[in-house]
Amino acid sequence: MFTFPSEQDLISRRCVWVNGPVIVGAGPSGLAVGACLREQGVPFVVIERSDCIASLWQKRTYDRLKLHLPKKFCQLPKFPFPNHYPEYPTKRQFIEYLELYAKHFDIKPQFNECVQSAKYDETCSVWRVKTGSPNGSEVEYICQWLVVATGENAERVVPDIEGLKDFGGEVIHACDYKSGGKYHGKKVVVVGCGNSGMEVSLDLSNHGAQPSMVCRSSVHVLPREIFGKSTFELAMFMMKWLPIWLVDKILLVLAWFILGNIENYGLKRPSLGPLELKNKQGKTPVLDIGALEKIRSGKVKVVPGIKKFSCGTVELVSGEKLEIDSVVLATGYCSNVPYWLQESEFFSKNGFPKTPFPNNWKGNSGLYAIGFTRRGLAGASADAIKIAQDIGKVYKEDLKQKKQKVPTHRRCISTF
Repeated sequence: MFTFPSEQDLISRRCVWVNGPVIVGAGPSGLAVGACLREQGVPFVVIERSDCIASLWQKRTYDRLKLHLPKKFCQLPKFPFPNHYPEYPTKRQFIEYLELYAKHFDIKPQFNECVQSAKYDETCSVWRVKTGSPNGSEVEYICQWLVVATGENAERVVPDIEGLKDFGGEVIHACDYKSGGKYHGKKVVVVGCGNSGMEVSLDLSNHGAQPSMVCRSSVHVLPREIFGKSTFELAMFMMKWLPIWLVDKILLVLAWFILGNIENYGLKRPSLGPLELKNKQGKTPVLDIGALEKIRSGKVKVVPGIKKFSCGTVELVSGEKLEIDSVVLATGYCSNVPYWLQESEFFSKNGFPKTPFPNNWKGNSGLYAIGFTRRGLAGASADAIKIAQDIGKVYKEDLKQKKQKVPTHRRCISTF
C-alpha cells in the first residue's frame, strides 16, 4: 500500500542545485579556493563536517604549536598576515587569521555536514554530492564542478602494533595531545620522530615528563634557521640557481655544522637529500626548534622500533624493555578521499591525485583537488589561484552565452 512521505522525511532529504562549485572542506585549502572564486565572481558552497573552519588546527593540534615556516610562506591568496604578527605565528594567531580571512571574503560554510558520497552523473553531466548531518538530515548537492579540499591530513593513522590493546595505560594519537602538563614525572613513549613526534617529545620534557621517542626509520633534521635566515627560504633561493641535489648537499653540510652529527644520538639520516626525499616521497624534514638539545642532554631518549607492548611495558626491537605510563602515537595522517569520492581515474587508492606535481590540481569532468601537493600552505595557495581561474573562465563564458539566449526585455528578471 502506497503511503505519502511524512513532512519530516521531506524536510530531512533536500536537493540543492549549486550554480558554481561545491568545495568539500573548510580548512585553509577550502578557504583559499573560496576566496579566489569570490574574486572571480563565481558562487560556491563550502561543505564542512565539523562545526568550525580549520577543524584540524582548532581541535587536533597541541597548544605550543607554531607555524614552522615564516609567515610570508604561509599566508593565503589576496590577504596577508597582519603586520604585528611575529615571523612564526602561534596556533591561536593562525586560527584568528583564518577567521579574518573567511569574514573578509564572506565565506560561510555549511557546517556539520559530512559528505557520504560524491559521484559524477554521466547522463546529466553533473556532480551529485550527498551529505549527512548529526540530526539525521540529508542533502544532495548538484553542481558542475567539485573541488576536493579535504587535504592530506583528514584522518589519523593508528598503526597496528602487537599488544597495544593490552598495554593498560593511556594511549592517544598526537591529534588528541594538548600539553605535557598532566604527564609531569611520567614515562611516556612517543611513537614517531617527525615534526610532531619531535615537538611532542620536547613539550613533554619541558613539563617534567620522561619521554622516549621511537625512531624506527631514518629522518632528516635541519635547523629552522641558518645564520638568522629561514632554512626553507634559503633552500628556495638556492633552487633558483642550483640543481636540487646540490642544494641538498649544501643544506646537509650547514646542518652538520650547526647541529653536529645527529647519528651520534640514534637518529639516522636517509640516503636521499631532504628536498629530494620531500619531492619523491612526501616526507618532510624535521625543522629543529629545541628537541635536539633535549636529546643531546638525555632528557629525551631516542629508542629503536617497537616489537610489542604488554601490560605497562614496551619491548623494543633491540630486546630492551621499558616500563612506561603512557603512549603518544605521532604516526601521522592520511587522506579520506577514497571513502567518499566514487572516482578512480584522477585519485589513487591512497587518496592522492595520480598526476604528479605541478599538474595534480585538475581532473576531468569538473573535478579539482587542492592541498595535495605535499608543499604546505604555499602549495595550496598556488592551487587555489589556478582552480579559481579555470572555473571562472568557464563560468563567465557560460553566463555570457545564457544572457545572449534571453530576450532583451526579459533579462531584468532572469536569474543564473
